Amino acid sequence: MLRFAARRVLLLVPILIGLSILVFLFVRALPGGPETALLGENATPERVAQVRELYGLDRPVYEQYVSYVQSVLSLDFGTSITTRQPVVEEIARRFPGTVELTVTAMIIAVAVGIPLGFVAARRYGSWVDNLSTAGSLLGIAIPVFALGYLLKYFFAIKLGWFPTQGREGSLMFRNEHPTGFYVLDGIVTGNPEAAVDALRHLILPALALATIPLAFITRITRASVLEVTGEDYVRTAEAKGMTRSVITRRHILRNAMLPIVTVVGLQTGLLLSGAVLTETVFAFDGIGRFLAQAVFARDFPVIQAGILFLAVIFVLVNLLVDLSYGLLDPRVRTR
Repeated sequence: MLRFAARRVLLLVPILIGLSILVFLFVRALPGGPETALLGENATPERVAQVRELYGLDRPVYEQYVSYVQSVLSLDFGTSITTRQPVVEEIARRFPGTVELTVTAMIIAVAVGIPLGFVAARRYGSWVDNLSTAGSLLGIAIPVFALGYLLKYFFAIKLGWFPTQGREGSLMFRNEHPTGFYVLDGIVTGNPEAAVDALRHLILPALALATIPLAFITRITRASVLEVTGEDYVRTAEAKGMTRSVITRRHILRNAMLPIVTVVGLQTGLLLSGAVLTETVFAFDGIGRFLAQAVFARDFPVIQAGILFLAVIFVLVNLLVDLSYGLLDPRVRTR
């Protein structure tokens, strides 16, 4: 297992190098630049030259890349053009919000998707199977931002059950946030009202964000369970007189878990790196919304650091998925 994990970690090196090159080139290919964000489109050539010199954009590309790699290794991404704060501090302040939202969405998706997919597979062709299939297709087809606005309209505006935006209520400004995870902060500081308020702010954006992974998990679970159920070892176990619960636990679920774990891992990485629309619709203070604002403001230090950070998170999540294969299936460790 240790050798298997070491091989997977070593494979990250060329991936991260290629990732740094792509992010570096992508950011510099965007129209406009820091000079446009700071000075506007009518700035004088002298002022533009000063800003370009300040950010090192007047140097050769290879020198800019070397400087960029050095800043990445030292975790010094400069200062945000719009907030005038260090980029690392801005990302660190907002990342717990994105993690909190992603974890809540994935808990919903896994808790509903796996049982629903399993029941649909075991009752193949029934109304439960047909309803789950239609519902998963609908979940994939509906845009997240459209579902977000619908949820806000019905459950926040019409019914008034949940707040419409933010991570906490306006009356909660005195809450302490030692960890940045607002629900956890309310618990550890002995403030249950703050924890409940933070959880109420999480429900609607998490439901909107959970629809696509829920649909994928349901479909993959259904397909995987159907495939495993038809295997010879399952029929042999049934012929031996094993109970349904033992067959389900030992033979069906365990062997069906590999594709399910793959989907859960990929969707978790995508949610961590792609919650831009959901956070924007619900004015949720996370990495996605911060990065979207940086794109509109042409805040190049934030764009560069934010894209690289989210890409690295996605790669690390996939590494954890690869390592989980070795735990679920010992045959994978020998490859």
